[in-house]
Amino acid sequence: MKEKEQEFLNRIECHKGILYKVSKMYMDNSDDQQDLFQEIICQLWKSYDSFRNESQFSTWMYRVAVNTAIVFLKKEKRKVDKYEIASENIKEDESDSYIKESQLDHFYKAVQKLDKIDKAIIFYQLEGFSHKEIGQNMGISEGNARVKLNRAKEKLKEIIKNQGYGF
Repeated sequence: MKEKEQEFLNRIECHKGILYKVSKMYMDNSDDQQDLFQEIICQLWKSYDSFRNESQFSTWMYRVAVNTAIVFLKKEKRKVDKYEIASENIKEDESDSYIKESQLDHFYKAVQKLDKIDKAIIFYQLEGFSHKEIGQNMGISEGNARVKLNRAKEKLKEIIKNQGYGF
């Protein structure tokens, strides 16, 4: 394997959690998430030569991933109604892991209802970016990033409350 390919694979391996989160934020079901994940990997490889180390690899990767997700949605014309949550008869399971997984699924479904800017801000927050870093990555001031983050959190809380997710 060429050195460039190995370097790319190592970087992807280190930051693949970002790609899973983007896929989960933009797509409802696991098949679509997997398709998007693969599309993002392909686009990252095609664009890898354009990465110039001017920013962190994870920042560049996130931007490519989000842009790919948006194009993917438009290209496929997926009109899946993200606002309906199918009511399923789920057998009660008292395990903590089941409850946490269920809450995480509800959280991602709620995030999917946000606009793309709010999704990006929430994602940056989940990744531990500071207000300053969020502002730099989005091309806005630190203060504006703080305001937008608080508004996005409020929108998310309202969505969760209205859907009765019961966190």
